[in-house]
Amino acid sequence: MAKIIPSSLLAAALFTVAFAVNLQAPLYSVYAAESEVGATAVTFAFAAYVAGLMPTLMLLGGLSDRTGRRIPVAAALLLGLTATVLLAAYPSWQVLVIARFMLGAGTGLATTAGTAYMTEILGESKAKEAALLVTSATSLGFGGGALATGVSLDLQGPAIMPASFVALFLLAPALVVSTLLLPRVDIRKAVSMLRLPVFPSRTWPFGVALALAWSTTGMTIAVVPLQLEEQGFGAYTGLVIFLAIFIGFLCQPAARKMANPKSLLTGYILVPFGFLMLLAGVWSQSILLILSGTCITSSASYGFTYLASLSEFSLRAPENRARATAGLFVYAYVGFSLPVIASGALADEFGLLTAMIAFFAFQLTVTVLAISIWQIRYPREEAKLA
Repeated sequence: MAKIIPSSLLAAALFTVAFAVNLQAPLYSVYAAESEVGATAVTFAFAAYVAGLMPTLMLLGGLSDRTGRRIPVAAALLLGLTATVLLAAYPSWQVLVIARFMLGAGTGLATTAGTAYMTEILGESKAKEAALLVTSATSLGFGGGALATGVSLDLQGPAIMPASFVALFLLAPALVVSTLLLPRVDIRKAVSMLRLPVFPSRTWPFGVALALAWSTTGMTIAVVPLQLEEQGFGAYTGLVIFLAIFIGFLCQPAARKMANPKSLLTGYILVPFGFLMLLAGVWSQSILLILSGTCITSSASYGFTYLASLSEFSLRAPENRARATAGLFVYAYVGFSLPVIASGALADEFGLLTAMIAFFAFQLTVTVLAISIWQIRYPREEAKLA
């Protein structure tokens, strides 16, 4: 019972950090129209999130080892709150870039410190359960923010500050205080403030898989909504973004029961299959196929692949869990950003559908190569797939 309250409060804090990240996603077209910019600019603003996150992961992934876990999580909440206030006050593409940068830095602080903190609260023997709690909280948050804004806009009509923003303004300050009052269960280390990520041995198949999975999620969040707007399906944007993450959350209990390699292989297969279905939906202008493909990719991105990868990185580096988590998210957010930026540039030059087809070709090629090399280099892993 003593562990339920702190673990629940930490999960709520991580949920709220993630909730702020995609809160503004249904308003991308509004910000773009306000500043008269195209698809490349929208995807650039989207990827500014990674520009804030990557330096945080690369240089501050182990910050919580020195400061304690609570301060980085509280700082992440404040960054998410400030970014959203800026967007409400100055709605434009330029401010979106700044806000996304701040949200990225916050995510980097929260995920690295939060994963280590949750394991310390629950105990080393429950490392996989701790990973499940972290993935569940962040998955719900990443998807819930976009859905909350979509629903708010449907109920309110067009608005620069939807009710979902107000909910964050009320929730975040209370959680900052709650987080700072959580018990200290970690032991601070006399280490440098700047600490590089750790990439545990034989974890690259998990990192590459998450990079592929999250690159697909990035396309679904940043590029697909532009296509939906063109085809008259703009009202479905919030739902698509929510499903792109929430279905993965629903799959996490099933992933937890599987060995990590088997869960990983499942994710490798589902991602290109789901995106192909989504692509077919865009081609035929079928919202049913688009939603179905989104659900399939989500089951991997935030279900089988996400949980297996976070669990594997955490288990293989128990003495450097925060820095290992940073290493995993370096993989994840390289995938989350670079293909999306490239697709935005292709979309402005050749059209959104062509950009999506090129992305699928890239995705399928890398998937086949990664699975082949993985099974050749680590044949013992094949036994775990049975």
